[in-house]
Amino acid sequence: MMYFARWKQLAILGVCLLGVLISVPNLLPRDSLPSWARQISLGLDLRGGSYLLLEVDTSAMVRERLEALVDSVRRGAAAANPRILYTGLAANPAERRVTVRASDPARANDLARILREAAIGVDVRAGTQQPDIEVTTAPDGTVTATLTEAALRAKATGAVEQSIEIVRRRVDETGVAEALVARQGQNRILVQLPGVEDPARIKDLLGRTARMTFHLVDEAANLQATTPPPGTMFLPGERGEERYAVRRRVEVDGANLSDARAAQDSRNGEWVVNFTFDSVGTRRFAEVTRQNVGRPFAIVLDEKVITAPVIREPITGGRGQISGQFTARTATDLAVLLRAGALPAPLTVVEERTVGPELGADAIRAGILSLAAGTAFVFLYMGLAYGFFGWVANIALFANIIIMIGVLSVIGATLTLPGIAGIVLTLGTALDANILINERIREEVKLGRSPINALEAGYSKASGTILDSNLTNLIAMACLYGFGSGPVKGFAVTVAIGTVVQMWTATVVSRLIISWWFRARRPKELPVVEKPGVGLMGRLGRPLFRLVPDVTKIRFMKGARIGLLASGILSTASVIGAFYPGLEKGIDFKGGIVMEVRTPGPADLAQLRSTVGGLNLGDVGLQEFGQADTVLIRLPAQGEEQATQAAVARVRSSLEQVAPGTRILRVEAVGNRVSEELFIGGLIALALSFGAMLLYIWFRFEWQFAIACVATLLLDTTKVVGVMVVTGIEFNLTTVAAILTIIGFNANDKVVVFDRMRENLRKFKQMPLRDLVDLSINETLNRSLGTSMTLLLSALPLALFGGDALSGFAWLMVAGIIIGTSSSTFIAAPIVLFTGAKSLRKQEPAPPRPAGAAAS
Repeated sequence: MMYFARWKQLAILGVCLLGVLISVPNLLPRDSLPSWARQISLGLDLRGGSYLLLEVDTSAMVRERLEALVDSVRRGAAAANPRILYTGLAANPAERRVTVRASDPARANDLARILREAAIGVDVRAGTQQPDIEVTTAPDGTVTATLTEAALRAKATGAVEQSIEIVRRRVDETGVAEALVARQGQNRILVQLPGVEDPARIKDLLGRTARMTFHLVDEAANLQATTPPPGTMFLPGERGEERYAVRRRVEVDGANLSDARAAQDSRNGEWVVNFTFDSVGTRRFAEVTRQNVGRPFAIVLDEKVITAPVIREPITGGRGQISGQFTARTATDLAVLLRAGALPAPLTVVEERTVGPELGADAIRAGILSLAAGTAFVFLYMGLAYGFFGWVANIALFANIIIMIGVLSVIGATLTLPGIAGIVLTLGTALDANILINERIREEVKLGRSPINALEAGYSKASGTILDSNLTNLIAMACLYGFGSGPVKGFAVTVAIGTVVQMWTATVVSRLIISWWFRARRPKELPVVEKPGVGLMGRLGRPLFRLVPDVTKIRFMKGARIGLLASGILSTASVIGAFYPGLEKGIDFKGGIVMEVRTPGPADLAQLRSTVGGLNLGDVGLQEFGQADTVLIRLPAQGEEQATQAAVARVRSSLEQVAPGTRILRVEAVGNRVSEELFIGGLIALALSFGAMLLYIWFRFEWQFAIACVATLLLDTTKVVGVMVVTGIEFNLTTVAAILTIIGFNANDKVVVFDRMRENLRKFKQMPLRDLVDLSINETLNRSLGTSMTLLLSALPLALFGGDALSGFAWLMVAGIIIGTSSSTFIAAPIVLFTGAKSLRKQEPAPPRPAGAAAS
């Protein structure tokens, strides 16, 4: 195992060199890079910008299709010879159907034929189409047309895909650089806008359907009537003051526009929008204007009449003009919308998060400081605690970081603040494998093995444990990625990549370095044991301290029942506390609005509270946030998503009036539906991680170990929840990420102890189980405490320097590490002892009787 063929050495060095080459572009300006180079993109929380989650309202599309069917029946019945009389023609969007009753039941088939002719073919499979409606007739002459499920699915899929393309075109027209538009889930679109502090204009552009149609005006209709005549609809004017009676029939569709530009009218200087039709639109526009000279012709945009000029003469050139008291901005925006095309269905902003560049710069400084401090602490600990082998582990860890950055660059990952936290935590977990190897080598040396045999045995015996312990962490990250959202997914990706890479660097790169050293030096003994009386350089090459002595005989199982009882009491109290007084849910899980603002001088909280409270948006919470000029504003969810977005706009404008110069550092607005989905997703991620670990450990170990692991992880999790209740740390997606990371680490720790128990069960077949459990814990004590120490040294800088965004996450990690380390000894081990008393040890020998005792 310590021999490497030359090609293997070259391959390992090649991978490391490739990692360096791929990582270097991250240090260079983007403009100076060649086309093949890739960089890690900074997330919006680091460079500032806006995150919008849009939902496609497919119900509007269903209503529009049903109304088209109603219009087809009305026109088809009127054109029939003889004319078809009918009653009860109506669309029912809730049931996705249109019903009509023929006055003469004998004519029902004629109405059914009209509806079937109005059907549209939809693709159900490759090359296979079927009508989008099912038409049925009843004996009483009632005809029903129902939209099929296949049609609904096809229309929804097509609407989302078309909406994504139109949203992308609209965003590109605004000039936002490096914007991201992507599908998320079944009917949602994710939009990331780097550098956009106030996305109000973008939201307005994206939220408008921008469907422009041309209709004839029904001059005979009574505008004072409550309901319009058949085939006509009442529409408001753009300013809402006028009312128009417009024919439902679309004479010309805006989809036939080929261009639209804002310009000033040469006659009066007013801003207008000039438009041009394509060949189909030009021909249709010419026909309509030729046949209806002298009649008003309404231009309708999103069910509002922009203008309704009278047709003076046929317009055959395919050009027109829209006027309507535009400003330069509104005319330009309308032209942008018309050029980009109409959305097939309305879009609603269901989630918004905005971070100002000032806060992003603070986050970058906090992340870099945390990463530097964590790296320094962990490197020093490994070098001082394990000497030469610790410094080799540090080299492997450095290679791990470089390769991880390279992989993140290749896949085009986006680095967020939680992602930086993932890198910092990877520093601690990555060294766990090296600690396992070093402790194994030390044990083999203590047993009297030769240096080469000790190295071989150390790496081979530790490899299985390393695989088992890291796979549990990958399971937790997979669950987090599957059900997390936004930056939390970035955290899961970063930790998962770091875990995979560190397994390779710890077992391959460090082994290659040690093999080079061994061949060059041919040492008679390995520098893994303290040796007093040597010089300074010799001492630096050996361990300078041990957290606990090598040989301990602590009788941990004497406190087994006390440990389980205390754990049960604490976990019960934590569960009760989670319901009363309850967890402090963050905006992710309860919805609402959070705004972080910075005033020009010290904030007047009373004035700000009075101003925002006067908006009647519900209970307003204001608090000073870190500095005297920084304020955190909390508002409850506003019901509908549209109301939430309107509330954000009102708060922005009111703050500007009461404190001119106020800067919005951060905005988070989450609607009720999204918050409920995120909460359920977080719980599913936790449940799946427990279930997956149970199955994996059951597969790899005996069932007693699986039960002990999952039961202990549940107890650990409840205690972490108790810490959140006591400290007031918010329960949000970031803390779910912390809990899942804790679960992964704690499972890792327990697997290491279980692996030693399994090994000792084979080795000491007659040893009583209680003694064997104590022995296994004592043998792995230095490893458990050593890994906990590296994790603490990497998590503490996050807590101290990571800023408000990560402080709750980091302190929860610190608490979870302490809870998990103690639970491996005082909860997991006792459960194995009590559940395996008969099955793991079929029959333990009775303790020997004192000499001379009489037999009873």
